Amino acid sequence: MKPSISIVIPVLNESETIIKLLAHLKEKASSSIYVKQIIVVDGGSKDDTYKLVSSYSNHNPQVTVIKSAKGRAKQMNTGAAIATSSILYFLHADSYPPQDYDKYIVEQVVTGNPAGCFKMKFDSNHWWLKLAGWLTQFKWRACRGGDQSQFITAQLFKELGTFDERYIIYEDNDLINKLYAKRKFVVIQEWLTTSARRYDENGVWKLQFHFWSIYVRKWFGASAEDLHKYYLKKIS
Repeated sequence: MKPSISIVIPVLNESETIIKLLAHLKEKASSSIYVKQIIVVDGGSKDDTYKLVSSYSNHNPQVTVIKSAKGRAKQMNTGAAIATSSILYFLHADSYPPQDYDKYIVEQVVTGNPAGCFKMKFDSNHWWLKLAGWLTQFKWRACRGGDQSQFITAQLFKELGTFDERYIIYEDNDLINKLYAKRKFVVIQEWLTTSARRYDENGVWKLQFHFWSIYVRKWFGASAEDLHKYYLKKIS
């Protein structure tokens, strides 16, 4: 049986960008063979996100949009629960995979790498963001994050217990930490492009400082609730 991919995209108020991403996924796929599903999981958008994707899916049968409780971990688990492919590919709504992304993912799985991501660059010329993106080519755990996207076999995802829904933030890194503990992670050396919009909105140094603080707090044992409280106070 040939490997196939179910893409899971958690969204919340992404009406300005979601159709662009869906078109990008269709255009950049190497063929129509590998990507079996694109599951958009809406966490309660107040804009036209759900309506736009629903309309788009009428002419693109591989695209499905469903509703879920708010929270990226919950949304991604909800999407994964209806996925039918052997490979899950979790993607943020503002991250754009490279040309032939599907082929690269399948090649890694077939050669024995059950999980991983792409290296990443921001759509920004800020020197720090260019450096931060450059560092993602290395396998250091500190260089990982959900913006790089995440592929994982459906079997391994179930074995690890799916995303921990206690985490409102840091859910991607929690799963990545489990994968690193099992030494099952690869960085595909192709560039994914992600939006720097949150840095533009909050300020590069301010947001980076708080992301570092969250990472260090988790390192010293902070709970999912503690991390969320810090996020709400400092960033949200």
